[in-house]
Amino acid sequence: MNAPQVKPQAQFFSLTSPLLKQGRQDNPMAETDLMKVVVKVYAAGGENAMHMHPHEDHTFVVMQGEATFRLETDDNLRVVKKNEGIMLPRGVCYWFQSSAPENLVMLRVGAATQWPADSRAFPDGRPFDGMSVENKEVERIPLQGQFFSLK
Repeated sequence: MNAPQVKPQAQFFSLTSPLLKQGRQDNPMAETDLMKVVVKVYAAGGENAMHMHPHEDHTFVVMQGEATFRLETDDNLRVVKKNEGIMLPRGVCYWFQSSAPENLVMLRVGAATQWPADSRAFPDGRPFDGMSVENKEVERIPLQGQFFSLK
């Protein structure tokens, strides 16, 4: 006998997220088995090593600051400003960094039919840890009492 399927429930969330003095932070908002919604905050830097997501289509929408994206090569760049975004199909190589003096705050929505542990890879296919020194990870230091909000 088949087990009864549980109907997914609606998820409500607020885009309010802590701002940072240093580092970066992912703030998960909602997720299902097919989609993840995250607010990403960067004091400086970004995702600084060319990489791809072989199983996931995803999009970034800049809500504060601006991000300079490099697509496939370091020479192919595009600045994405507040209220603009980029959609990256699975397998597209990219990296970005914050290119404004204020915190970069982006909404990231990803969709995939599978979420393997090694969901990020270098252009040659080797697994890549986004929270690594290779990706210029630094200690996260919050700006006490300061938050991003659309209000």
